[in-house]
Parts: sequence; C-alpha cells; structure tokens
Amino acid sequence: MLRFLLFLFSLCLLTRRASFIRTACHDSERSALLQLKKSFLIHEFASAKPSAFPKVQQWKPDEKGNGDCCAWDGVECNDDTGHVIGLDLSSSFLYGSIDSNSSLFHLLHLRRLNLSDNNFNDSKIPSGIANLSKISHLDLSSSAFSGQIPSQVLKLSKLVILDLSWNELELRSPGPRNLVEKLTNLKKPHLSGVNISSTVPQNLGNLSSLISLSLEDCSLHGELPATIFQLPNLRVFDLWNNPYLTGKFPEFNRSSLIEVLVLANTSFSGELPESIGTLNFLSYFDIRSCYFSGPLPSSIGELKKLKYMDFYGSNFSGQIPSLANLTQLTYLSLSYNSFSRGILSWLGKQTKLTVLDLVQANLYGEISSSLGNLTQLTRLYLAHNQLTGQIPSWLENLSQLTTLSLAANQLMSPIPSWLGNVTQLTQLDLGKNKLQGQIPQSIFNLVNLRTLYLNSNDLNGTLKFESFLDLNNLIELQLSGNHLSLLTNITINGTFPKFRNLGLAFCNLHEFPDFLHEQDELEILVLSGNKIHGQIPKWVWDMSKESLSYLGLSRNFLTGFDHPIFPLTNLRILHLEFNELQGSIPIPSHSIFAYSVSNNSLTGEFSPLLCNLSSLGFLDLSNNNFSGMLPQCLANLSESLLVLSLRNNNFVGSIPQLCMKGSELRMIDFNQNQFQGQLPRSLAKCDMVEILIMGNNQLYDTFPFWLGKLPELRILILRRNQFHGTIEEQRENFEFPKLQIVDLSFNRFTGNLLSQQFQNWIAMKVVDAANSSYLQAKSDLEIQNYNWYNYFAYSITLTIKGRETDYARIQEFLVAIDFSSNSFEGCIPENIGNLKALRLLNLSNNIPQGNQFATFENNSFGSNPGLCGKPLSKTCTSFQVSPQPLSSEEDQGREPLLEFDWKIILMGFGSGLVVGLAIGHIYTPNKNEWFMKYLGRMQQKRRETWRGPRN
Repeated sequence: MLRFLLFLFSLCLLTRRASFIRTACHDSERSALLQLKKSFLIHEFASAKPSAFPKVQQWKPDEKGNGDCCAWDGVECNDDTGHVIGLDLSSSFLYGSIDSNSSLFHLLHLRRLNLSDNNFNDSKIPSGIANLSKISHLDLSSSAFSGQIPSQVLKLSKLVILDLSWNELELRSPGPRNLVEKLTNLKKPHLSGVNISSTVPQNLGNLSSLISLSLEDCSLHGELPATIFQLPNLRVFDLWNNPYLTGKFPEFNRSSLIEVLVLANTSFSGELPESIGTLNFLSYFDIRSCYFSGPLPSSIGELKKLKYMDFYGSNFSGQIPSLANLTQLTYLSLSYNSFSRGILSWLGKQTKLTVLDLVQANLYGEISSSLGNLTQLTRLYLAHNQLTGQIPSWLENLSQLTTLSLAANQLMSPIPSWLGNVTQLTQLDLGKNKLQGQIPQSIFNLVNLRTLYLNSNDLNGTLKFESFLDLNNLIELQLSGNHLSLLTNITINGTFPKFRNLGLAFCNLHEFPDFLHEQDELEILVLSGNKIHGQIPKWVWDMSKESLSYLGLSRNFLTGFDHPIFPLTNLRILHLEFNELQGSIPIPSHSIFAYSVSNNSLTGEFSPLLCNLSSLGFLDLSNNNFSGMLPQCLANLSESLLVLSLRNNNFVGSIPQLCMKGSELRMIDFNQNQFQGQLPRSLAKCDMVEILIMGNNQLYDTFPFWLGKLPELRILILRRNQFHGTIEEQRENFEFPKLQIVDLSFNRFTGNLLSQQFQNWIAMKVVDAANSSYLQAKSDLEIQNYNWYNYFAYSITLTIKGRETDYARIQEFLVAIDFSSNSFEGCIPENIGNLKALRLLNLSNNIPQGNQFATFENNSFGSNPGLCGKPLSKTCTSFQVSPQPLSSEEDQGREPLLEFDWKIILMGFGSGLVVGLAIGHIYTPNKNEWFMKYLGRMQQKRRETWRGPRN
C-alpha cells in the first residue's frame, strides 16, 4: 500500500513538472521579432509615459543564434504550441515607419497587440494588419499613425478591444456604421481623436456587448441615439469635446452599470431626469460646458459612489440640492451656472475632496466654517460670488492647499499675516475684493508661489518691489488697481523672477521700472494709469520681443516713441489710449488683434499699412487729429475687424467701401469728422454690424432704406448731416428687424411720417427692462496660457431735453427715436403707441400733428410749464423759447421713467417753437474720469492634469 502511495505521489510530481515545461518559441517567429527590432530606432522622445523603457533592447539571440523569444520583454507565447500570441511594446521608445512588409505581420497567431505610446512617424495603418486574423485586442493609441483607417481592420472579426485613439486618423470610408456592422464582438471601441465627422450610427445602440465606448474629439454631429444609454453592459461612455453633437438624457434604468459618463463640451441640452439618481455605480460624471437647463434633481444626491462631478458652465438654474451623502467625492465643480442664491450648508461632509470649484455659484454671506473640515483640499475656487466678511482663519489648517482663489467677492478685511503659513500655496488670487491695509510681509514667505493676484482692492502703503526677490518661482504678479506706491529701485543684490504676467497699473510709477530690462519671458505687461512721462524708450520694444502678447500703457503722460518700429512679433493687444502721443500713428506687427491709440494728439493720415494687419479685430483711433482721406484698401480688414472707431478726427472726402462678403464688423463709428458724399453701398454687406454711427459729418444722401436688410443692426445714427428727401415706405425685405435706436436729427428730411415705418420696427415693441446688460462687441482670444475676453462698450450721443448727452455705455433695453430738427410734417402715426419698449422719442423742431395728442387735457402735460400751443389752452407767442432743463434737484424728485408714460411728454404745437417730444432717459451715464471704454477680463486656463479613470 505504501509503495502504491509513493508511486502516485511521484506520478503527481512528474505531471506537475511536465505542466511547467513550455514549448520554446518557433524559429520563424524569433526571426520576425528580431527583424522587427531592427526596423526601428530607439528615441526617448518617442514615448511620453514616465514608465516607458526600451523593451526590445533586451531581445537578443544566444550564441548559436537561437534563444527562447517567449522569455523576452513584451512577448507572450502559448505554453502548448510555442507560438507568439501576445506582443506588448507599449511605451518602448520605438521610432520609425511601418508598412505591410513589416515582419510584424508574420506573427500569424497574435491575439493581443499593443504598440501604444510610440512614434511611427505618421505611418498609415498597414493593410497587412489583415494577416492577424486571430487578433482580439489591438491597441495602436498615441503612436503617430495617420490617414484613413484601412478597410482591412474591419476584417478582424474577432476584435473585442480596439484602441486607435489620439492619432491623426480618419474614419470616413469605411465609416462608423461599417465598423459597427462588421466588428460585432467589440466590447471596447476607443476612437478618441479620430476624425469621424459624421453622425453617430443608429446601429451602435444595438451593440449589446459594449462595455466601454470612447469617442472624444471625433467631430461628431447630429443627435446621439438615446438607445446607447440603455445598453445593458455599458460601463464607460465618453464623448468629450464633440461640440456639434446634440442629445438629451433619457430616463435611466436601475439596472444600468454606467460608471463613467462624460459629455463635456458637447451640445447636450434639456434637464437632468430624476432617474439620474438610479445610476448606482456612477463614479465619474463630467458634463461641463453643455447647454442643460432647469434645476438639478434632488436625486443627484443619491449617487453615493460618485468621486468626480464636473458641471462647470452647463447652464443649470434653481437651488443647488444637498450633496451631503456624496462622501466619496474627490472633485466637485459647479462653477459658472445660473444657480439661485444660496449658502450650501451641507458642504464640509465631503472630507475626501481635493478640488472644490464653486466660481460664480451665487454664494453669499461669510465663507462657511464647515469648509475647514475639508483638510484634503489642494485647490479651492470661490471666486465671483457675493462672499463677505474676513478671510477665514481656518484656511491656515488646510496644509495641503496649493491653489486658493477668492477673487471678485466683497471681502473687506486686511490680508491676514497667517496666510504666509500656508506654505504649499502655488496660486493665490485675492483680486477684485475690498481688502484693506498693507500687504503683510509674511506673504513673501510663500516661496512656492507661482501666481499672486492682489489687484483691484483697497490696499495701500509703500511697497518695495525688491521684496519679491525671494519668490523665485513667481511668474504671475498682479498688483494693479490699488492705492499702492511701488518703489522699483533696487537696494540689495538679487535677481528678480522671470515674470510672464505682470500687472502694475495705478501703482504710482513715474518711470519705466529698470528691472524690466532683464525680463525676456513676459507675455502680459500692464503699466496703465501711472505717471510715466516722456517718450517710450527703445528697450521697451526689445524687451520680451518674442513672447510679449499684451502691453497696456494707457493713461500715462507718454508723448512719443523713441523707436517707431515695433519688433514685438507676437503682440496681440496694445493699449496706448489716453496719453499725449504726437506724430504719426505707429504700425504694430502683423500679429496684432486689438490696437487702441484713442484720446491722444496723433496726426497724419490713415496709413495704408494698417490694411495689411490681417489679424486685426479692434481698431480705435478716436479722439485724435488724424486727417486726409481714408484709403481704398480699408475693406481688406472687414473679414477680421470687429470694431472700427474713427470718431472725432478730421478725416475728409468720401467714405470708401468698408465691407466685403463675410464681413465680421460689429461696430462702425465715423462720428464727428468731415466725410462727404454718399454712404458707401458696401455697407449692405456688413451682415454682422450692430451699430453704425455716421453722425456729425457732411454726408449728402437720401435715407438708406437698403440698410434695413442687415439682420443684426440695432443702432443707426445719422444725425447732423445733409440727408434729405422723404423717408420712403419701407420695401419688402428691408424692415430693420432689430433696430432699437435711430437718430436722424438735424438733417433735411421732409414729408410725412408713415405708419409702416413704425409697424416694421418690431424690436421696439418688446419690453425687456429686466435686461440690465450693456451693448458691446466681445471676442474671446487665447493668448499663451490665458483666455482673454475682449469687450468694446458701444457709446452714442443723444439729445435729451435740448442737451446732448453722451451714453458711454448703452443698456440693452434702451429704445430711442430722434427725428428732431428736420422738416417732417403732417400727422404723427397713431401706431407709434405700439412701440411699447420706447424710452425716448424726440420729434421736436418739426411740425407734427396727431389726433392722439389732441385728445389730451392740460393736466396730461403737467410739470412742463414751458409748453404751449394746441392742444394746450396756453398759446405760444412769436418769441416763445424752449424751457430750461430741469435742475438736478428737480430731476432727482421725478419718478424713474421705466414705462411709456404719456404724462411726461415734452411737446409744443402751433406756430411757436416745438420744444421737443422726449420720453425717457433712464440713466445718467457715469462720467467717472477713469472709466475705460475697453474692458478686459483675463482668466488663466486651468489645465487639469488628472481627469480621472476612463476604463
């Protein structure tokens, strides 16, 4: 019996030993692998992952030319047959081209092939891929392949995982529908970055085997089939950055297995369904920058496995529901929505949070102390809210905090000295608050700081700029808009950090700081609002000439240019307005986008060289002494130019053609020059123009009814010219659909006012007094690592109560008609009363009559003692004069004119002087001497280095 047991034991050992004996690789496959190795170079730049290493360097035959290739790095063999069935050369520093002759395609038994994170030098995917008919896993991602995905890929019918992401590939012919039809076993198609440029095929919703679908940045468009959300095995669904892809969320099933859901930067819309709370496995939810609406459902607070939640800029409204149960959250962003005012008392229970982003979330009151429980926070964004009080002391306990943004609130305390103890800080933004006192010396203990924004507060005192010498990592510093006196002379040895973004506006500087000589990496420099006199020295233009993108020198006392040629090859924005510049206009580099030299004493003609600035979007030459005729080449700028302001100069002659097909012009302001002749008919091609100001010139023309076809025209100012003739009955398709302000005063128009004119002005019939925003041209511009939002506020001059009033900014709801000082006659059309949004109507110095006014009694014209003539009982004498404007005290005592109220009409009839018909004048424009027409907002692009797990 014992012998029998020993026999069985020995047999077991032999069997186990035999099971560990692996068949060596085949000679032909060893040879193919060695040939494959020789076909590539090893370059460290060819792979990006930190874990990369050159696996093939260890591939060597033995002394006899043999060797077991199954033991080589990245090679997997079948134990029984010895055939190579897996090859993982991902992140192996491989560089070179590959084609169908490659020995790779001799490995006919391959089932798994991973060549990701290498550089195949824009090779096309070889058609020889069809030889690998047994393959089930194919990963060619991030390996510099290019061109159309070959049809041979669709012959790999056993494919379960296909990853072709982040190459320069196209899927056009065959297209996505063919791929779904042929590869029916696919569980994980990852095609991110592939140019598909089509709709999502309906049959994708039938691929029930799908587990993970990644189609980021594929130029998809059309509506996404909702059935895809219902796929029973789907766990990862990623459609990031397909901005023309639309769709809505369906109702979700409790059986859904979705763990990752990414629709960021698409055009998805509608409301989140209450059933979103049934996605019990959801851990990553990213719908930032979409077009959703309505409130967030309360059920979202039941997603207890959620770790990453990004709803940035997705247009949600209503109250933010409680997220107290989401205790696994590590990332939460609710920024830039339209939420109702709230305090979010539930915050503080998400103790695993590392990033909390609540910018412009309509928070108010003091910053909640419960945030002090979030001790794992590395980034905290609370900017652009209505937070008040002091900077809370519990922030000192957030020892891992690297980014703190409290900008654009109403914090009023001094900057606390303990802030210097939060030593991990790399970004600190306290700008645009009401912080007081001096900058504490402890701030200079934050040696890791890269960004420091203290701009637009009430900080005061004298600050030595050499205090920043110890902050060697500092590249962004904004001190603008305080009450600081900055001393830039250096009294100690040291080297300033290399700044990229430096704002020293309104810092009481009297000269260009000497330390700028050594700054050769600046991208943004703002020195506006100081007391710098004299010429701009040549070294300013040589400083950072390869990198400088934004230069602000406005509101100083600069008189000219020591060097008239700008060598700043990448300059995009240049502000020189409100100085004392003389001489001819300097021509910036071709890269320029916004250029303002307004409110100086520049002379000379409009240089034709400006016509060559093909990137120019904003050009403001207003309030100078320019003269001469405009060049014919001006229309060359219409495809790039958004704003053209030549107001208040001495230009003469006829206006050249301004617009060509495809014009982008939003505003044209030629007010107060000496232009003559007719309006150029090319204005009819200015399809995007919103405001056209041609007042105070010597134009001689009839009413430009042909401008009525412009779809965006909102303001038309033709006052004080020599326009003449009747205003004809508006023709079909010339209806001024958006016109809300029209000023034809002080011209020579004659004839009757026709009812059809007022009937067609539909924008004047809709009251929108709740809209308090201002009319402006705006454009987003990416500068280096920043998004710059450019705003140009529209401005006009209107006659109010006999006085010309400047509107430095125009509110959206302002609706005005001024036909005064012409020779109109006859009846006032009764349908003028249908213009319910009208805030100002001036028909003075004409001879209007109308039954509507004749029915009013004397008391309808109360508080207007200077009025006379019918229908009033008071007659006008031949020397009757206009009433004096109301004093400021009288003006303040009047009720706000927020409605069309016939009781406050100022009007005269009969043989006496017509004193005016004025309705409105809602707001007196702000005359603050420091008001800047150009408004800019810069926001550093936050580059997320971690977007969470995807598969």
